[in-house]
Amino acid sequence: QVQLVESGGGLVQPGGSLRLSCAASGLVDYYAIGWFRQAPGKEREGVSCITNTYGIKVYAESVKGRFTISRDNAENTVYLQMNGLKPGDTAVYYCATASRATMTPLSPKDYDDWGQGTQVTVSS
Repeated sequence: QVQLVESGGGLVQPGGSLRLSCAASGLVDYYAIGWFRQAPGKEREGVSCITNTYGIKVYAESVKGRFTISRDNAENTVYLQMNGLKPGDTAVYYCATASRATMTPLSPKDYDDWGQGTQVTVSS
């Protein structure tokens, strides 16, 4: 059974940085691990993902140049380094795994197992 545990969220001022971690266990075979976020009253949206086999990274336009996804295979952990944070980045951030290849790697509907989320608040 896949288990995903996010950590690293918190309160940060605009322009600040945070690094989120997603510790995974029970992974057998998967296509990608992704980061998603959901703000109050809004739909969940894809932020970034990294594929398993080739380590291909995909970013949403809204975070390109500010966020960086990476992974530590030895620790089964995926990170999301977030720099230049804006109030619009405020949301609960989730990591999730996709078991099958998809042409829409940032679409939440293509992901199967989810963590419990970690709150990120960007405010002065």
